[in-house]
Amino acid sequence: MADDKAKSARDEALDYHAYPKPGKLEIRATKPLANGRDLSRAYSPGVAEACLEIKANPQTAARYTARGNLVAVVTNGSAVLGLGNIGALAAKPVMEGKAVLFKKFANIDCFDIELNQSDPEKLADIVCAMEPSFGAINLEDIKAPECFIVEKLCRERMNIPVFHDDQHGTAIVVGAAATNALRVAGKDFSEIKVVSTGGGAAGIACLNMLLKLGVKRENVWLCDIQGLVYEGRQEDMTPQKAAFAQPSDLRGLGDVIEGADLFLGLSGPNVLTPEMVGKMAQRPIIFALANPTPEIMPEAARAVAPDAIIATGRSDYPNQVNNVLCFPFIFRGALDVGATEINDDMQLACIEGIAALARATTSAEAAEAYRGEQLTFGADYLIPKPFDPRLMGIVATAVAKAAMASGVATRPITDFAAYKEQLDGSVFRSALIMRPVFAAAAQAERNIVFAEGEDERVLRAAQAMLEETTDKPILIGRPDVIASRCERAGLTIREDRDFQVVNPENDPRYRDYWGTYHELMARRGVTPDLAKAIMRTNTTAIAAIMVHRGEADSMICGTFGQYLWHLNYVRQVLARDGLHPVGALSLMILEDGPLFIADTHVHPEPTPEQITETVIGAARHVRRFGMEPNIALCSHSEFGNLDCDTGRRMRGALELLELREPDFRYEGEMHIDSALDPALRARIFPNSRIEGAANVLVFANTDAASGVRNILKLRARALEVGPILMGMGNRAHIATPSITARGLLNMSALAGTPVAHYG
Repeated sequence: MADDKAKSARDEALDYHAYPKPGKLEIRATKPLANGRDLSRAYSPGVAEACLEIKANPQTAARYTARGNLVAVVTNGSAVLGLGNIGALAAKPVMEGKAVLFKKFANIDCFDIELNQSDPEKLADIVCAMEPSFGAINLEDIKAPECFIVEKLCRERMNIPVFHDDQHGTAIVVGAAATNALRVAGKDFSEIKVVSTGGGAAGIACLNMLLKLGVKRENVWLCDIQGLVYEGRQEDMTPQKAAFAQPSDLRGLGDVIEGADLFLGLSGPNVLTPEMVGKMAQRPIIFALANPTPEIMPEAARAVAPDAIIATGRSDYPNQVNNVLCFPFIFRGALDVGATEINDDMQLACIEGIAALARATTSAEAAEAYRGEQLTFGADYLIPKPFDPRLMGIVATAVAKAAMASGVATRPITDFAAYKEQLDGSVFRSALIMRPVFAAAAQAERNIVFAEGEDERVLRAAQAMLEETTDKPILIGRPDVIASRCERAGLTIREDRDFQVVNPENDPRYRDYWGTYHELMARRGVTPDLAKAIMRTNTTAIAAIMVHRGEADSMICGTFGQYLWHLNYVRQVLARDGLHPVGALSLMILEDGPLFIADTHVHPEPTPEQITETVIGAARHVRRFGMEPNIALCSHSEFGNLDCDTGRRMRGALELLELREPDFRYEGEMHIDSALDPALRARIFPNSRIEGAANVLVFANTDAASGVRNILKLRARALEVGPILMGMGNRAHIATPSITARGLLNMSALAGTPVAHYG
C-alpha cells in the first residue's frame, strides 16, 4: 500500500511537470505585435530609440526594458535540495520552480540559468558577465564552501543585488521564527545558549544572523558530522566553521546540548535524541529543519518536553521554515528602489516584517488556504504562511525603506503609502479599483449589520472593517458562537468593544422587532405568531427590520441560501418610499481591466422599463469606482437584424433611454463580441454612440448575465466585487455563497458609502 501511494505521488509529480506542456515556465510578450506598425516599434527601426536612451543613461534600462523586474536564478546543481550534486541539467526543474514562486508571490519575472561549471571563480565570472541582463541575481543550490566564494566575488564585482537564498533566505526566516519563539518563551537573544548542527552554507548563515540579532558568539556551539567545532580542530574545517570554534574539551552534541535554549538543526535525520532534549533548558526551542526527516520528530521532542517550541522544514507540521516567506519580497523591495545590493539592514527589516505579520491577525486568504489549521500567534504559529497576501506589502515596503536608509537605493520611493497600496493592489486584485469607494466610505461612520454574523468570513470582514474603515459592524448571531469562532480564528475583535451583537434567541428588542414586522406585513398574510417566528429564525428579516428602524444604516446578507429568498425579505421591509430593487450589478476584475455585468439576479426577464432602470443604475454605480460608463445593451439581435424577444425588449429600452437623454454613453442592441471589440463594431455599425470597448454589459435576462458572470469567474479567473443591489438607496446588499471575506469587506465599503456620493 505504501509503495503504491509513493508510486502514485511520483506519477502525479511527473505528470504535473509534463502536462499540458513540458516544464513550469513560458515567455509572453507584454506589447501587441499585430501589424507592421507594431513590428517597426518593437524591432527595427523603433527599437533603436530605446537603445540610444539606455546608452545615454543606463538607469533608463529599468524603464525601457524588463531588466528592472528580472531576476536570474543561477545554479551549477552541486547541492540540490537533499539530492546532492546531481548536476546542472537535473537541477533545472528546481530552478524553474523557484522562478514560478518569484512570479506567483511577488510578480517578478525570472529566468532559470543552469551552468556546467564547478570552479567557483569561473562560475562567478559567468554570473558577473550577465549583469547587463538582470536586475538581481539569486544564487541557488551551490555547495559549500564554493558558494561562499561565488557570492563574495559576485557581490564585490556586481552593482546589482546578489543573494544566495540557501544561506540568507534560510537565515532570514529562521531569524523571524527565532524572534517570535523567544517572545513566546519569554527569553532574550543576548542571554540564550544556541547549539547548532550543520556547518554548511545555511547553517553558518543562520548563526551569523543570530549574532546580528543579539546572540553572543561565546554562547554558540556548532557541531557537524565530526562533532563539536572546537579550537585547534583540523578535520573537515573551513574558515566559516572556524569562526564559531569553542575553547572546550567537550566533543559531541550530547555533551554540549545541556542547558541549551535553542537547538538549530540544518543537518540530517534523527541527529537530536529525546535524551538530548531532556538536557535542554526549560521551554526549549527546537528548530529541526532537515528535510524530509528532521533532526527529531516533533512528537518525540514533545514526549520529553511538552512545552517545547518546535519548527521544522515540513509542511505537515506547524512552523514550517520556508524560504518563500522571504526571497520574493526582499527581491521585490530591492528591485523597486534599484538597490545595488541586499545588505544587513535590508535583511533585518525583512525579519522584522515577517515576525510582526505573524503577531498580527491572520488574513482571511491565509485562513482559507490553510483551512483547519490554528493560525493564532503562539508556539504553533511563529511565522506567517506563504499564502498570506499581506507579505508583499509589509515585507517589500520594509526592505525598500531599509535600502533607502542605508544608501543603496538608486531609485528612491517618495510616497511609501502609495507604494504599499500599489503592492497590495497587485495581490488584492480589488484594492486599486476599490480605492475611490473606500475613500468615500471614510467620510462617514455608518453601522453595517451582517445577517449571518456567525460565519467566519463575516467575522474576518468585521475585523478588517475596524482596521481599514470607519464603519461599525453589527452581527446577528448567538454571542457564544461568535465569541468561540473569533477565538478559534485568532481574531482580536470582541463583542461590545468592537461590535454589537443581536441574538435571535434572546434579545431585549425582540418584541419591538416582531411588532414592527407584523405592522408592516399585517395586510400581507403575516399573523403575530408568524411575525414572532420569523424574528426568532430569519436573520435576513431581522437585519432588514434594523435598517427600517434606523438602528443600522445598511445590511449585508446572502453568504448562504438563494439570492431571491433573501431579496424577498429585503423587498418586504425596505422597498418603500420610492425604493425598489432595480437590478444586481457585478464588477468582474479581469487581467486586462474591469467589466461590469447586469442584471445578474433580480429580474429573470426584465421589461424595457426595468432594463432602462438597470442601465441608469449601472451608470451611477460605475462612477462610484471613478470610471465613466460605456454601456452595451446585449442581445441575440444585433442592431435590429433579428425580430426576437430580447431584441424587442432591448430596442424598447433604447427608446426609453433616448427620451431621458442620459449623460453617459450607451448603445445596443448588440452581441457581446461587438460590445468588446471596437473594430468589429465599427464594421457592423459605424456610427455607434459608444467608443472603444464597453465596460458595462446589460443583458435581457438573468440567465445570460449570470452565465457570463460565472464563466468569467471560473474560466477567466475574474474576481467579483458585488453583486451590488441597485435601487435600494444603499440600504441593502445581497452577497452570494461563494463570496470571500475580502469580498464582504468590499461590499461593506460599498454599503458604507453615504447615498450622496453616488446619487
